[in-house]
Amino acid sequence: MTTAEQAAPAIGRSHPRKEDARLVTGRTSWTDNITLPGMLHMAVLRSPMAHARIDRLDLTAVRERPGVVAAFSAADLDGELGSLPCAWPVTEDIVHPDHPPLAVGEVRHAGDPVAVVVARDRYAAADALEAVEVDYTPLPPVLDMEAALADGAPLVHADKGTNRCFDWPLASGDYAAARARADVVVTRRYVQQRLIPNAMEPRAVVAAPAATGADEYTLYSATQIPHILRVMLAVVTGIPEQKIRVIAPDVGGGFGSKLQVYAEEALALVVAKRLGRPVKWTESRSEGYLATHHGRDQIQDVEVAATRDGRLLGMKVDLLADMGAYLMLVTPGIPILGAFMYPGIYKMDAYAFHCTGVFTTKTPTDAYRGAGRPEATYAVERVMDELAAELGLDPVELRRRNWIGHGEFPYTSVAGLTYDSGNYEAATDKALAHFGYAALRAEQRERHERGDTVRLGIGVSTYTEMCGLAPSRVLRDLRYAAGGWEAASIRMLPTGKVEVITGTSPHGQGHATTWSQIAADVLGVPVEDVDVLHGDTRIAPQGMDTYGSRSLVVGGVAVHEAAVKVVGKARRVAAHLMEASEEDLEFTAGTFAVRGSPEATKTIQEVAFATFTGHDLPDGMEPTINAGHVVEPDNFSYPHGTHLCAVEVDTETGAVRIRSYVAVDDVGKVVNPLIVEGQVHGGLAQGIAQALYEEAVYDDDGNLVSGTLADYHVPAAPDLPDFVTDRTETPATSNPLGVKGVGEAGTIASTPAVVGAIVDALRPLGVTDVRMPCSPERVWRAIQDARKGDPA
Repeated sequence: MTTAEQAAPAIGRSHPRKEDARLVTGRTSWTDNITLPGMLHMAVLRSPMAHARIDRLDLTAVRERPGVVAAFSAADLDGELGSLPCAWPVTEDIVHPDHPPLAVGEVRHAGDPVAVVVARDRYAAADALEAVEVDYTPLPPVLDMEAALADGAPLVHADKGTNRCFDWPLASGDYAAARARADVVVTRRYVQQRLIPNAMEPRAVVAAPAATGADEYTLYSATQIPHILRVMLAVVTGIPEQKIRVIAPDVGGGFGSKLQVYAEEALALVVAKRLGRPVKWTESRSEGYLATHHGRDQIQDVEVAATRDGRLLGMKVDLLADMGAYLMLVTPGIPILGAFMYPGIYKMDAYAFHCTGVFTTKTPTDAYRGAGRPEATYAVERVMDELAAELGLDPVELRRRNWIGHGEFPYTSVAGLTYDSGNYEAATDKALAHFGYAALRAEQRERHERGDTVRLGIGVSTYTEMCGLAPSRVLRDLRYAAGGWEAASIRMLPTGKVEVITGTSPHGQGHATTWSQIAADVLGVPVEDVDVLHGDTRIAPQGMDTYGSRSLVVGGVAVHEAAVKVVGKARRVAAHLMEASEEDLEFTAGTFAVRGSPEATKTIQEVAFATFTGHDLPDGMEPTINAGHVVEPDNFSYPHGTHLCAVEVDTETGAVRIRSYVAVDDVGKVVNPLIVEGQVHGGLAQGIAQALYEEAVYDDDGNLVSGTLADYHVPAAPDLPDFVTDRTETPATSNPLGVKGVGEAGTIASTPAVVGAIVDALRPLGVTDVRMPCSPERVWRAIQDARKGDPA
């Protein structure tokens, strides 16, 4: 590396990901790759029914199968396992049923764990499940949220006397008064279909007792949250926290599905404790479709009131959110996160929100990429299109009349959030220029006039989101059990190399690269000289882990602040060594120099070695320049942007083709443009997947009929369009790096852009909605219904 390259800022450069060479060549440590001496394999017997009473469970025959070492029911582990945790009881009177890792008395969704079998290999364990004898008495399934709330409906948890989990309101201003003075009121219902996460790596767990025979345990898990998992496993199993070490090795994706404390993690730990041997469990894809939590599944009744010239006066949202059968780690909080984002980037006088959580006999829901904010953005952007159509305004023009101007920041939204910075005009103008908006509108009019059977539609999504899940006091007020802080420390080694220890735990985000860039910039060392350590509660004992686009805006800032402290300590040593005052030292590109005497210098690496020897240090100074920092964020992070989509819809077949897609995002200061591009592309793929392809479908008995990759359409590269991506840059004012989150932006913005484009294409035919996913059949049926005078 040349001197010029070393001196150039690392932040802002598209540095190739340091992780990739190892990952793509298979030199990895996925949890399922781990093999320990004497390791056993665990398989889980799952309920084939959505709702049933367990009349008899007999493990006698399975315990006699070849290769089987043990088998356990809930009764066999009584006293060793508590209820799985929910860390977000959103109201004081929330209905919170017990959630046993193995079913007790009843099963409440297809896939509910009933028993575990432990054998000498995974195949023997899986085959032995057929020898478990279970007698069930079917109970009525509970599948429809509205029917579940009706008087006399079957109950998921009979002892609770209701399927209503909670009611959570949020109000600002007088919506009734705003509605009364409105010229136009638009009301729509949108359905957020249930989605199933599909991380590249299935979930897997290895639990191992200490080889020394001490009452200590190591749990390897494909998890996003090793630190939170450690705390919660201590609570669930009663094993003291200091006796549990959790390691998240290489983790192949998560998207929220690994932000969880799962039954299999607790079961593997107590079974390993009981047997005194390591135990491994790895899910199959079809098993994961039943047992890994699902996402979305909401019914949104949205109303906006406006003046004739298009000024928004107020918004009202009534939301039904499907909890599934149990409350998992943050299940109730997901729709509450969205509650603050329904007003989006728009100014209005009043806002009324009400959410009802509902129990059903389906797999529990929880965080899925965006976690509440994609749902909110979808509703507000779709209803803005409907208001524009009602008023005869261009959708972009309506948005311009209502969004927060760039000169109005910081701005407190009607939902009570203070947006620190933004420039919606700049992002939209750049997106329109890339898109060729005027020309596409002209082509759309011409196609309509000639009666083209292939219609052109244009979708607009001007979004913002809240991410970072902070500050801790705000989370307290929302009844979230954890905080929003994050920890990092930096070790300057005697040879001048650097170790960054982070409490965040990546699963594809590129922390090893980005954190190296942040530390290298502050310390003035090459990026290649920085190693990042993560995902092990013994190596990185403090952390709040990775989810909600918090990694950079909280974890990355902690790295930056720790590095600043290292430089501060090094400055004191350098001043002592050069017999100068600290105030007279300049620090540039990793070198301390005495102001006015440029020949007197000490590199930070030289200072690190001098500190290691301890031979000549300032009086009273410890022989270390290592430092740690715990960040407590001042605010959430608010990225924003404009996404535009053009689709062609064949009115004879219902087929949809995305013709062009433009995304202009503002994520504040960019540390690594290459990684930002990857995050945006991945997010777009997931948002488009919801719009066009993915849906978890249950039959009338509560069986998941889209329970394999053959039935659940995860789009591949040929299913997705080329993207035009660009950025504007409005630095955040809430952190010293000026960064904002990016991991969920593409998912949040893209779904309403695509569906909005489809509806825009078909609006002249009388279509006002197509329920997601917009398959050719659903599009075709919406057209037929509109022609019959029954618009969607």
